[in-house]
Amino acid sequence: MKIQKIHHAAYRCKDAKETAEWYTKHLNMRFILAISENEVPSTREPDPYMHVFLDAGNGNVLAFFELPTKPPMGLDPNTPAWTQHLALQVESVDELLAAKAKLEDEGIEVLGPVDHAIFKSIYFFDPNGHRLELAANTGTPKMFKMLDEVKWDMLNEWAKTKRAPQHARWMHTGEYSLE
Repeated sequence: MKIQKIHHAAYRCKDAKETAEWYTKHLNMRFILAISENEVPSTREPDPYMHVFLDAGNGNVLAFFELPTKPPMGLDPNTPAWTQHLALQVESVDELLAAKAKLEDEGIEVLGPVDHAIFKSIYFFDPNGHRLELAANTGTPKMFKMLDEVKWDMLNEWAKTKRAPQHARWMHTGEYSLE
């Protein structure tokens, strides 16, 4: 078996209508589908829900569930907010900066851009409290080759030490060639 792509990634939302409208307005995603049932198909549990689907580009779908009979949603309190996020790619740094300006003009607080050496990102929250990242690739073939060559060494070292390996320190020091 070989995975072809992610069919959809699903998250919980507080309000399906608000969420679909927010992603349509602020991220220009097309609202493509709504499914609503009074019973969960996989478990047959009686539990009404609204499931909305948004086009995230290139066949990628982002979905949300509104679950009105469940306790209020929350995030994992033992995991830092910066780790629980969804990263969405934009075409260029110019588009990233334009998105930042648009979001800020609409009253959304935005962090960044942050330079990750191989991409630049901005961060913000949706109305459900989900952290979102917009990223524009900036890496060169040489940079990706250098990272590919050390990925297993880095992972194996991390597995033993739980300390950041230094194989790709150049990403954080700015000591790299863009060629």
